[in-house]
Amino acid sequence: MNVHFGVWNFDGTAVTPASVSRAKSALRWLAPQEKNEFFDQEIYLLQQWANGNTAKNHPFRIEAHSVLCWDGRLDNRSELAEALGVDRLRAAEDVEIVKAACDRWGTGALREFLGDWALSLWNAPERYLILAKDFLGAKPLYYTMQQGAVRWSNLLDPLALAESPFPRLNEEYIAGWFSRFPATHLTPYCGIHAVPPSSLVVIRDGRVTTQTFWAFDPRKRIFYRDSRDYEQHFLALFANSVKRRLRSKAPVLAELSGGMDSSGIVCMADHLLSKGDTGAPGLDTISYFEEREPNWDEAQYFHIVEERRGRSGIHLPVHFQSNLHPTFPTDHFAATPGSASGETESYRAHLQSRGYQVLLQGLGGDEVLGGIPAPSLELADLLQSARIVAFTKRLFAWSLALRVPAVHLGWESAREFLRLPELAEAQVAWLHPEFARRTRRALAGYPPRSPLLPRGRPSFRANLFALEDLRRHIGCLAASSAVETFERRYPYLDRELLEFLYAIPREQLLRPGQRRSLMRRSLCGLVPEEILDRKRKGFLLRAPVAALQAELDCLLLKTNTMLASDLHIVDRSGFQRSLRRAAEGQGVPMIPILRTLLVEAWLRHLSEWTPCSTLPLLSFESLESPFYTSSDARSSFS
Repeated sequence: MNVHFGVWNFDGTAVTPASVSRAKSALRWLAPQEKNEFFDQEIYLLQQWANGNTAKNHPFRIEAHSVLCWDGRLDNRSELAEALGVDRLRAAEDVEIVKAACDRWGTGALREFLGDWALSLWNAPERYLILAKDFLGAKPLYYTMQQGAVRWSNLLDPLALAESPFPRLNEEYIAGWFSRFPATHLTPYCGIHAVPPSSLVVIRDGRVTTQTFWAFDPRKRIFYRDSRDYEQHFLALFANSVKRRLRSKAPVLAELSGGMDSSGIVCMADHLLSKGDTGAPGLDTISYFEEREPNWDEAQYFHIVEERRGRSGIHLPVHFQSNLHPTFPTDHFAATPGSASGETESYRAHLQSRGYQVLLQGLGGDEVLGGIPAPSLELADLLQSARIVAFTKRLFAWSLALRVPAVHLGWESAREFLRLPELAEAQVAWLHPEFARRTRRALAGYPPRSPLLPRGRPSFRANLFALEDLRRHIGCLAASSAVETFERRYPYLDRELLEFLYAIPREQLLRPGQRRSLMRRSLCGLVPEEILDRKRKGFLLRAPVAALQAELDCLLLKTNTMLASDLHIVDRSGFQRSLRRAAEGQGVPMIPILRTLLVEAWLRHLSEWTPCSTLPLLSFESLESPFYTSSDARSSFS
């Protein structure tokens, strides 16, 4: 893990060791193997490495009074080195290529960087700071401004704990945990902001300018005469995506659930490794099982993939009851609810046994490859392009396949075409009414507002909405990564792969009677037929209710007093009623219950770390702040 922290007193006062001591002490628990510090009057930078990483992999680069801190993986390093025309860069570290590209192309270089990354760059001659993050937001980066200074870090700990008094909690962020996760620009603390994905933050003269440096092009379309061309194109991009994420000096670990997403990643990785086409020394798998769950028998499927591979992976039982009692570390600060110690001791022991530093996950496969058999987006695209004959044919084909009236499908397609605004009510009945009213959009998952002239096809707009959901989820995982010893990587969320999937006709992804059509056709022969022919993956249904029944008395006792209730987030009695109903199997959604217990445990953890041992009051804070402006103006590194 590569941690960096910086302070710039833009009012011109000198940074003293005493002024950064609290921030440095917040990072002591990481036990770094190596660190660099940089003092220069009004600026201080700290970069340290833990979990086996060294300064050689992520060094400072100080040239012409500019300091670059890089945290990430550069996937197109060879292409960039060739474009820069500097032979020595072909064997250089990623950060050297990044620095050369920034020197050559300024902020235009950011759109050329493929991979999961975050960077900060301090330009001393022109006195400005740049913070930027990749399009997905897989790497965290935060900043806060107050009293003539800006502080930034890829961990929240030194920003939150260094402030006095302790920052107020952001209720919009907390509301996001009861729904589709918090918005990507938010943190749990008012005044501490996250750099949004695909965004560039420039801090100059005490002002903050935020702009998007790259976005998907709604005009991009890809058409082939033969469906096999789509399959070959997808297979090449998917292979390249997996290859990029196999880059590691230690063995790579991949989750294997027995579904198409994880099985596709593992089988493709094995194919690449057999050709010697990756830098990884090997690939192991980790799978989860629950023998008592009749609706979730994944073992029979991941055993099929293991048989194809010729070896077994790590098998761990699912203990759902542990999710009802989330715990947080006692030896260091947990900045977000996602920092809970959700893994079992056996899980952490397996990860540490071989020094895994990379975990491949199938997150996003359902969303980008037609996992949900909903034809409305394809039909809405046909409506928008005025292809009435094609629309009618596909409407009746889908109506027969789904056994749904054509009138109903036609209305759903018209809604997608017109993008009628719809603000769904949150499914969390036990929230305090005033809290729910103030945070209504966050609780509804930030549904898109309907523009008068929507850009792009209905399927393209829906893809961006689904991607934003994924960004919020990944942002919460990234924010808690400090407690993990591995880096999560997502092969289905490669930028070039998504550009292709967003540009092809929707009918290639999903066909009547065949969800994930393109994926099934493309991976035929690579992934076992039994996996590709699965109708749907199983879901845990019985185990959560059984666990709740066993733990109900304990949970009711624990929730007799709740900090979330004292802060007017949760109605305690309403939550206890919902616990009883859920234990009786009355259809209360389980995820909001788990999130409520998680937030409560986190608030209790915070109460032990705040200076006064009491939590500050909640305060609503939006993206707007006295320091914030939005601009499309160009900036330069030089």
